[in-house]
Amino acid sequence: MAQRAPKDLRTRTESVGKWQIRIKSYQLADEYVCSVDNVDPGAVIAYATAATREAAEKKAVASAKAAMGVKG
Repeated sequence: MAQRAPKDLRTRTESVGKWQIRIKSYQLADEYVCSVDNVDPGAVIAYATAATREAAEKKAVASAKAAMGVKG
């Protein structure tokens, strides 16, 4: 079985409403993976995969906003 190692990890923080979120994304084989956590305490709020980094991040951030009750 072939190993799939993550490549091109990017991490950044953003403000969403009154919260800080951390967005982590990376390439895994032929797709991009993104997770969003709430910085403190670091619990994952949302996770998404897509063909591009931008699409994975957009889906994960939208899901995180919905989970936190933030519009937009």
